Order: sequence, then structure tokens, then C-alpha cells
Amino acid sequence: MERALIVCDNDKGTAFYKSFLKENGFIDMMCETSLNIAKRTISDYDFDICIINLPIGGTNSIEHVIDIAEKNVCQILLFVKAELFDEVTEQVSEYGIITVSKPISKQLFWQALKHAMAAQRRIGMARKQSAKLEQKLEELKTISRAKLLLIVNEGMTEEEAHKAIEKDAMDLRISRFQVALEIIKKYN
Repeated sequence: MERALIVCDNDKGTAFYKSFLKENGFIDMMCETSLNIAKRTISDYDFDICIINLPIGGTNSIEHVIDIAEKNVCQILLFVKAELFDEVTEQVSEYGIITVSKPISKQLFWQALKHAMAAQRRIGMARKQSAKLEQKLEELKTISRAKLLLIVNEGMTEEEAHKAIEKDAMDLRISRFQVALEIIKKYN
């Protein structure tokens, strides 16, 4: 289920965005009328897509939009007036923000939404891979710490400590990480 945040300060625009997102499978949506409130909301909840309709509060505050992009991993679709499109796109494109020119057709909105969702899925895959690598690194650090404890407390060489951990893991049919945790618990 996709989750969206709509940041728009006029009822007609908000209704259009909500209706379009609902037609395209979004069930969970929140709406905010200012960028400051949106920044707080987006830090409290995880969103897949953030739709921002500029101007908000009579201003085209690109700095707030960039701040949202830098501090969060959701994909941002930024809707701006046609005469500002090139200038705004140049300012925000390096932050991964997708800019869409207004007035907007449903077809253009659909295309932008599909691109945003594809980008968001890639971000999600990269985050999962990163978390996996971080977990593996933590496991390797724990195993190294256990080896060091065996070297210091049992007088083993590094190779002997390595083999002892592997042997215990095979004998007990548990991972080397679990063996390392037991070693650390024993000597601490």
C-alpha cells in the first residue's frame, strides 16, 4: 500500500490530487497546507510520495522543499507554474525532486507519478541492501571481537580462534555470530 502526503493550500488542488491518487491505488493519504507543518508530518510518518503544489502561502519557497528532500527518503513531485518550471527544475533536480509544470493533464500527472514510484522502489531496494550490509558488518565486528577475546583469554592464535568459532558453530548448528555472542557473554 502506497502512502502519500499532499502539501497544497487550496481546496480545489487538494481535492484533485486526492482524487487522482485514489484512482491510482493510494489509500493512505495525509494533507497539509503549509511546508512547515509538512516538514513535521513527514518526519513523524513514512511516505512513499510527497506532492507539493507551489506556491504555498503565496510563496515559492524552494528552500523548504529542498530541506524536505534532504532529510527524508520519500519521492517528491513538485508542481509549479509553467513560467517557473525551468528555473525551479534547475534548482531542485540534483536533490531527486521531480518537477511538473502546471496546468497539468491527468496523463502527465500519471507519467510523473509512475516515474516517482519507480524511483521510490529503487530507493527502497537500496535501503534494504544497505541495512543488510550494515547487519553483516556488525556480525563481522562481533566475530572479530570474540576472536580477540579468545586470543587474550585462551592464548589462541587468530587462526585457532577462527577455527574454534567455526567448529563450535558447526557442532552446535548455529551461526558464527551466535557463537561469538556466547563467547563475548562468557568473558564480559
